[in-house]
Amino acid sequence: MFDRLFDGSLMPHGHCLLWRWDLLFLHLGGDLMTVVAYSLIPFGIVYFLRKRKDLKFDGLAALFAGFIAFCGASHLAGVINIWHGYYFVEGMIKFATGLVSIVTAFFLWKLMPTFISIPSLGMLKQRNEELERLRAQLEETNRSLEEKVKERTAMLEKQANTDAVTGVASRFAIMNTLSRSYITYQRYYRPFSILMVDVDHFKHVNDNHGHQAGDEVLAALAHCISETIRATDKVGRYGGEEFLVVLPETPQGAAVELAERVRKNIEQLALPQNISITCSIGVATITKDTTDDGLITQADKALYSAKHAGRNQVVVFDKNQFTS
Repeated sequence: MFDRLFDGSLMPHGHCLLWRWDLLFLHLGGDLMTVVAYSLIPFGIVYFLRKRKDLKFDGLAALFAGFIAFCGASHLAGVINIWHGYYFVEGMIKFATGLVSIVTAFFLWKLMPTFISIPSLGMLKQRNEELERLRAQLEETNRSLEEKVKERTAMLEKQANTDAVTGVASRFAIMNTLSRSYITYQRYYRPFSILMVDVDHFKHVNDNHGHQAGDEVLAALAHCISETIRATDKVGRYGGEEFLVVLPETPQGAAVELAERVRKNIEQLALPQNISITCSIGVATITKDTTDDGLITQADKALYSAKHAGRNQVVVFDKNQFTS
């Protein structure tokens, strides 16, 4: 059987071509180029599948590579048969090529819906444009949300740091100002003072004119203090009808002078419903052995001393006169 299979004594194909050089050139050239191409294509398919592990066409690719390889082998047999007639070998290769081709075609058509569902370049471009529009819309939405968050944060900070009735700093904010002044003093020993301002007989205003009038009086008083103190000073509502004024870079003497101006301006305030008010003020200046909380205590003691002394006056804390 092998002798019959590899019997090369049959008439070579060259006799059919009359051994003409032009016919031989065309057939040999065409077959050899086809053999080279069909040899490279299977390697290209294998290389592509190794790089693209996401594709799931391994079986079909193997069939297609086998089909190409058999096609190349049949052309190689055609080249050999120019000189030796191994037509049985060539026939078996062609028969095997046909079988592989049929199986490849079957699975190719079976997978056709999958191939058709793969997006085209135009579809991918369109989807990329849609994604780009969505990305731009998302960025615009994020910017809008960030602006709203900033506005809301600023509003909340203002609400937290501003007293709703008087418009000056809240207790939280004025205490932060005091703490920062104290930290600066600890580092650089820059003196500062505070004023504790309290409206005299404020309960009478609420009882006789109502709480709304009382709020208007507090707002007017806060505005008066703000207009009297310097731009570097800070006033805040400490609680009820009490106001705390922080005076940076201010020794005791300058603080007392400013406190007197505040007291006089409040006494001269023109208020609605012919209301007139006065205030008592306690003054305290930072020292090495005093904390920020201790400074508040000193100003409170000076304030209550002004109250007990008849109100509408400024009292300076003196550790020689007050007990801790």
